[in-house]
Amino acid sequence: MNQLALMQLSDSFFPSGSFTLSHGLEVLVQDGQVKNCEDLQIFLRILLRNKVGTMDVVALLHAYRGSLDGNLETVQRADNSLFSQTLIAKNRETGRKSGRALLMVACQTWPDAQLEVLNRDVEVGKMHGLHPIIFGVVGRVILLSEEDTVLAFLHSLVTGLLGSAIRLGVIGHIQAQQVLGQLAPDIEAIYPRSVSLGLEQMYGSSPVIDLAQMQHRRLTQRLFAS
Repeated sequence: MNQLALMQLSDSFFPSGSFTLSHGLEVLVQDGQVKNCEDLQIFLRILLRNKVGTMDVVALLHAYRGSLDGNLETVQRADNSLFSQTLIAKNRETGRKSGRALLMVACQTWPDAQLEVLNRDVEVGKMHGLHPIIFGVVGRVILLSEEDTVLAFLHSLVTGLLGSAIRLGVIGHIQAQQVLGQLAPDIEAIYPRSVSLGLEQMYGSSPVIDLAQMQHRRLTQRLFAS
């Protein structure tokens, strides 16, 4: 059953709201910095290696472990650490929105006492409920291993961005599948790199992507929330 839950959670059909995010890709496409498959792969590798893998996944793992130990204070600490490391206000906002959307769906799909507590904490502002944090707890709830939870999170992220690239006209559906296959080694390498990192070791180093994310609100026409 947990294999089916893994597929359900990582499927773009799962309504977590993350499909509305481009993580700066929309700006880079409009600026002409991402024009083809090669450019897109560079963008995705930088995002995975220098930001998602060193911040989001680290926080996700600590949230997963806190949930596994029944220690929601650890989950909240991971949530606060990721929030403080997320310097772009729009990213904090979209992280909260997509996390709360995921939490709402998860509470109704996989009833669990921890999810109910987190849902109440988020509602009263006791925690931010960022998407990677909620994803980590949901992974534990549906009995996924640490590594499978990370893979589900990364697969969901990458397929969502490939969908964004299709909508932006950068690639077609067949190219998207080719890119996904080519990125498999990069996706699989993230867990071994992140598994031993503490919350104090989180960092992000993707200045071009960060600038694109900050410029997104200035676009006259937008398909995505970020």
